[in-house]
Amino acid sequence: MSASEWSNLTLHLEDSLTSVLSHYLDSWRRNLTTAARALDKTLAEENVRDVIWYLTVMIGMFAFILVAMLVSTVKSKRREHSNDPYHQYIKEDWAAQKQHNGLSDDIGG
Repeated sequence: MSASEWSNLTLHLEDSLTSVLSHYLDSWRRNLTTAARALDKTLAEENVRDVIWYLTVMIGMFAFILVAMLVSTVKSKRREHSNDPYHQYIKEDWAAQKQHNGLSDDIGG
């Protein structure tokens, strides 16, 4: 083989290997980009799911605390108007004062 044939063969091999390598790297980068996009999409969906669960738990805890406060307030108000001796004493004392002063049931009259 002459020098020019070796030169052409080298150039031909160089072009072939360069094109094969660039094709391989392009396809690898495309696959990597596709995989990265799929991973980003999955992570975004999971983050949304996690945020939804977080908000659900926080709102549930807030609602539980709020309901507990409301129930305790209603129970304490119910105890205020119960028939315990202290309130009965005030009620009887008020009624006695009212009768003693001659007040009518009517505030304006």
